[in-house]
Amino acid sequence: MSLLEQRRLRLSFARFYAIVDTGYISPDDAPAITRQLVQSGVDLIQLRAKNLPLDRIADIGHRMRSVIPWSGPLFILNDHPELVSNMGADGIHVGQDDLPVAEARAQAGEEVLVGKSTHALDQAIAAEWEGADYIGVGPLFATPTKPDYVPVGLALIRQVRERVHVPQFCIGGVNEETLPNVLAAGARRIVIVSALLKSGDISAYCQRVRERLGQYA
Repeated sequence: MSLLEQRRLRLSFARFYAIVDTGYISPDDAPAITRQLVQSGVDLIQLRAKNLPLDRIADIGHRMRSVIPWSGPLFILNDHPELVSNMGADGIHVGQDDLPVAEARAQAGEEVLVGKSTHALDQAIAAEWEGADYIGVGPLFATPTKPDYVPVGLALIRQVRERVHVPQFCIGGVNEETLPNVLAAGARRIVIVSALLKSGDISAYCQRVRERLGQYA
């Protein structure tokens, strides 16, 4: 089994995706928060560092990688596929206005995962056709992480599930309060950003989320 196939297999079992976003935390705290996320049993950890110099992003990524076991959560970098190989990330995530999936994979390495953000059914179908290994579906609700995006609503979850076969991670305003409705709408994989990072107790928050996810296995 190739490295990409191994990563895709691990991805197929993943349900809880956490994003370490330097818009909410100090970059210096990223390794410690990453360690907490690893210990809390999340399945994917993404570094999202907008508006930072590339060398700073690379440094943060290296320090995060050092505390993520190779058998632990998949490590994903948001944007900057040219940094993926050197920092040892498992994958790259791109937005609708970023590089096509094939070009992102070519820059990041043929063995890495490529995820793509989608905000509508046609975008989700197109991302799978492009060869994305997984997609983000959202933002479901208004979110401070992406204030300029119009919420897509819960109905999109089931529409995408019926037409798209790669793993779908629902994102945007997902938190402990909205999670029951998100799962009831058909989601089986979720992303949490600000609510998790600002929770004050990442371990306890993750445990409660994982328990709720377990009810929808």
